[in-house]
Amino acid sequence: MTRMDHEAVAVIVPAHDEEATIEACIQSVLAALAHARPAASTVVVVADACSDRTAALAGEVLRTRGAVVEIDDSCVGTARRSGAELALATLGRDCWLAHTDADSTVPVHWVAEQQRLAAAGIDAVAGTVRVDSFVEHPPGARERFVASYLVHADGTHPHVHGTNFGVRGRRYLEAGGWGDHETAEDHDLWNRLRALDGIQLVASDALTVTTSGRVTGRAPRGFADTLRRVCLEAS
Repeated sequence: MTRMDHEAVAVIVPAHDEEATIEACIQSVLAALAHARPAASTVVVVADACSDRTAALAGEVLRTRGAVVEIDDSCVGTARRSGAELALATLGRDCWLAHTDADSTVPVHWVAEQQRLAAAGIDAVAGTVRVDSFVEHPPGARERFVASYLVHADGTHPHVHGTNFGVRGRRYLEAGGWGDHETAEDHDLWNRLRALDGIQLVASDALTVTTSGRVTGRAPRGFADTLRRVCLEAS
């Protein structure tokens, strides 16, 4: 692997009552950063309206390698924006902003692949997701989801997930940043990025994040709802 150490990387993780998964998420992010070895990095966990130990556990895992921000907005778009603001203030507008969710884990090459794309001139990347378990869904749900989740032969795809999203800091700012949306904040930002002059976007399955297959999600009308609708068709 070629070291892309000219890039500073921030990973932003919004979390709402995710004490069961936040440690595994952060550990996977730290492993990906260690593998990529950027010149500078930080991890920002935004604990949004948490009533459990999410913030405390995140702080214990991160120690000096990032920051935990606590807000009380109950809005994933606001949480992502708060994390991005701190990351940009810490690393500067030319840093790379990588986003995932507290119920997800990233592969070890996740940061390095985004850095490779950034070095090639890509301004933003949308990756794919893999569902960790379908135990809460009816029989045949896994097959139904896999069949419905379109990925083209060349690895490109139509999906945009906030849990697997990367963007160059200055392009993020040009697009206006994350909106204060309770859901579909990822599609909103992706569409505004697409409208920028000279933007270079990639939607690639070279980046696949493992995310929760739970029936009840944290964001209204979010991925959990979409997954449930798809899987119910298998029953």
